[in-house]
Amino acid sequence: MKILKILLPALCLLMAGVRSEACSRVVYLGDKGIVMVGRTLDWKTPIPTNIYVYPRGVEKTSMPSGPDLKWKSQYASILAVGYDGGVTEGMNDQGLVMNGLFCKGTIYKTADGNDNTPVVSLAMLVSYFLDNFATVEQVDEWLKTSDFGIFGKTFDGGTVSTLHWAITDVTGMTLIIEYQDGKMYTYRGRDLQVMTNDPPHPQMEAINDYWKKVGGVNMLPGTVRSSDRYVRASFFIHSVPTDFEYPQAFGSLASIMGTVSVPYGYEIEGEPNVSSTQWTSISDATGGRYYFRQATSTGFLYVDFGRLITTEGAPVLKLDMSKHGDVTGCANGYLEKSAGFTPMW
Repeated sequence: MKILKILLPALCLLMAGVRSEACSRVVYLGDKGIVMVGRTLDWKTPIPTNIYVYPRGVEKTSMPSGPDLKWKSQYASILAVGYDGGVTEGMNDQGLVMNGLFCKGTIYKTADGNDNTPVVSLAMLVSYFLDNFATVEQVDEWLKTSDFGIFGKTFDGGTVSTLHWAITDVTGMTLIIEYQDGKMYTYRGRDLQVMTNDPPHPQMEAINDYWKKVGGVNMLPGTVRSSDRYVRASFFIHSVPTDFEYPQAFGSLASIMGTVSVPYGYEIEGEPNVSSTQWTSISDATGGRYYFRQATSTGFLYVDFGRLITTEGAPVLKLDMSKHGDVTGCANGYLEKSAGFTPMW
């Protein structure tokens, strides 16, 4: 456990207005060394998301001013950037995958601003970890010895960015990072293959344990609630074969992501918290491919690290999904040189 100071002075006042949303994350661990991370992003309205490729050797900062972290990226990364202003998730060239999902009950600790504790914008947090670490163990050790604050913008007309994160490396090891009552809690293990939204991990595991006794073959909860999606994902990811070859492993994980997706356009009258799946991604940690599919697309596109030049001095590249959302298959040829995204500090 590690306490992180958080610079969100108005958070407690805004928590009452936070709306829940439905995102799911599932890790496939194959006997033949295949590690893939599937993720859905669900929201009540479309979240414009573009894909960026950042090479090694890029100078970055966690905030535009004040106490901050400055670094030069050690690793290249493929990033999903929402609103062209904040990194939602990504994967680096070492196979480290990090995804941020909403967690309604998150309460960050407020920093008093009286010391030199560096502050990291939520827009740059995922990039910091992907740029600087190759394994979950490295991240875990750094968190035990480092202190920093987090500054988070609201978006979508005022929704507060209350998040928890999961990080998985090429060995299949996962680290979950959550905040409760001003404290940060971390959970580490290869068995942490599923994450959705609230409640926090310990309570979610307790719910899942109950359903294990019921037995998924007999009955599974079928709503789009976070806990129900967690139970379904956990049952299926532990029920499918782990000796698949690559195409079968991909298909298995993709179909599981379908079982925890919310149908596009689905809504319940009087229940604005219900959110449609806007896009699905699969990060192939061991193969170096990042797959992405918008809900309105006919199939997955992917960006392949193996076909890119990402050494220091290479340009930042952008895949504009407003122009290429219907692309399927390898999308490397549609990447264009870019100045990079502008963080929503």
